[in-house]
Amino acid sequence: MTSVRDGTELGAAVALLAAARSVTVLCHVQPDADTVGSGLALALALDRRGVPVCVSFAEPAELPASLRTLPGGQHLVAPAQVPHEVDLLVVVDCGARSRLGALADRLSGAARTLVIDHHRANDGFGTVDLIDETAASTTELVTRLLDAWGVPIDAAIAHCLFAGLVTDTGSFRWARPGSHALAERLLATGIDGSEITRSLLDTHPFTWLPMLSKVLSSAVVVPGAAGVGLVYALVRAADTHEVGPEEVESVIDVIRTTAEAGIAVVFKEARGQNDRWTVSLRSRDSAPGVSDGVDVAAIASRFGGGGHRFAAGYTTYGSAESVVRALVDELS
Repeated sequence: MTSVRDGTELGAAVALLAAARSVTVLCHVQPDADTVGSGLALALALDRRGVPVCVSFAEPAELPASLRTLPGGQHLVAPAQVPHEVDLLVVVDCGARSRLGALADRLSGAARTLVIDHHRANDGFGTVDLIDETAASTTELVTRLLDAWGVPIDAAIAHCLFAGLVTDTGSFRWARPGSHALAERLLATGIDGSEITRSLLDTHPFTWLPMLSKVLSSAVVVPGAAGVGLVYALVRAADTHEVGPEEVESVIDVIRTTAEAGIAVVFKEARGQNDRWTVSLRSRDSAPGVSDGVDVAAIASRFGGGGHRFAAGYTTYGSAESVVRALVDELS
């Protein structure tokens, strides 16, 4: 196994792509723009080189509405259509095998596997692991890979890459060195960055508003938790019947604005399985230039999850009271 954790030695990854006779690209469950953008950018590049390729994710059943404008959607297939055997399996933006959901079983049928990711908790599970935790997004790593492979980045590929970059940096609110330079390069292809950003981050159906109202009414502040304060809210399954998963996922970005808390958490109840919760955690530094934000990836890992220092998550089971209490106790 080759592990390229600094993201600079790209030769092994390029060699896998160049030699592949067929490719499957797998995105993580509950896909966001970074995983889908990475997958479709690679699919467009492979297709132009005449390599059969498909892209998929295990759940939900449909691609979130905001991601349907990404170029390359013709390469998306349902989970049942993903081949059980393939020459090269590429896994994008998945910090662990578990993030593949029901499609994790395709790993065993791949002759070779390439893992491309920027999550610190990713220990690597591919033939080649291209992992760089300093990258702002997985699409940033895909850009480096395409450059090393000599693939021109046109407007269609740039659209996919920009989608992952703008969402994982929160419209560049937590950009890293090089993020703006990459954005400038991608915008120079002629893509409409403002419209891409609007459709991905600033557009919701009207039904999002009453759902958000109910969720915000459940918000609770726990002063002093972990020394920085905690704010949390519950998203009940009954509140989500008229909205899509991306509306549910967006709640954390509202909760995290609470000034009195350095940690924000949203507990999301699964539809049809009321004892299953997916939990999103966010943290922040207390002021510019101060590196004192809580490492929520370390917290999530203690519940079997993972992520980044300032953004992480995990899945847990139990009543609302028990899952909240377990986290509050851990932070205390």
